Amino acid sequence: MDKQKVRIWHSVFLVLIGIIFVLPLIWLFVASFDTNASQALKWPTAWTFGNYTSVLTNSKNLKGFGVGLVISLVQSLIVTLVSLLAAYPLSRYNLWYKKQFMYVILFMTSLPMIAVIVPVYKMFLSIGLLDSVPGVILYLSASGIPYGIWLMKNFMDTIPISLEEAAWVDGATTMQSIRKIVSPLMLSGICVVFIYTFSGSWGNFFIPYILLSSADKQPASVILYQYFGQHGAIAYGPLAAYSVLYALPSILLYIFSQNYMSKGFTMGGADKG
Repeated sequence: MDKQKVRIWHSVFLVLIGIIFVLPLIWLFVASFDTNASQALKWPTAWTFGNYTSVLTNSKNLKGFGVGLVISLVQSLIVTLVSLLAAYPLSRYNLWYKKQFMYVILFMTSLPMIAVIVPVYKMFLSIGLLDSVPGVILYLSASGIPYGIWLMKNFMDTIPISLEEAAWVDGATTMQSIRKIVSPLMLSGICVVFIYTFSGSWGNFFIPYILLSSADKQPASVILYQYFGQHGAIAYGPLAAYSVLYALPSILLYIFSQNYMSKGFTMGGADKG
């Protein structure tokens, strides 16, 4: 088989994979405007914004989106800041325990959050953090910091330490060096950690479902479950509309951050040259 045929078969295979991923998204968009949406992908007999109206006029849904944004944004800020500060000594200092500590971090990144949910549940119950939004933020932040540190350190290792040494000669402190030299040059890495943490928190269903029992404290990821109904009765139209709205924050965050990520890569490449 010559190279031309191999290239054609590769293209066909990639197109099939693309269709498999795109079809559910097309169904989601079309069904959100269909008054009689079902499991099948079909053209609506009548287009309507009624599904979106029913979702957006529901005060419980709006509060769920608000709670979800608070949890995701606060957790992302905590993870990003702590990971940045923790990655600095691991990247810049010759610590005797650095290798062992990185092994621990690597192990913690592979540890699923649900593996420790039972002791965490009991601990939160004893200290009064159960059914508490700050408690959920604390747990999600603690579980996201190890991977954040791992990513931050890899980005920070690419920044020449000679840039900081020049600033130290001029009397800059370590925090000034992090704030004015390291952070601008690894802005792309900071954006990656923030987006990754936000997406993981925004899409997390299990942890808020277990730790939050009050209906008015549940985030959007948990409220989405109500559209599946009971005994197989699913409201496909509102479910699709809610899912489209639910996906918007992550999509918009990714789009808006592209400019900053590009600047971070450009600055880092220019200084290294």
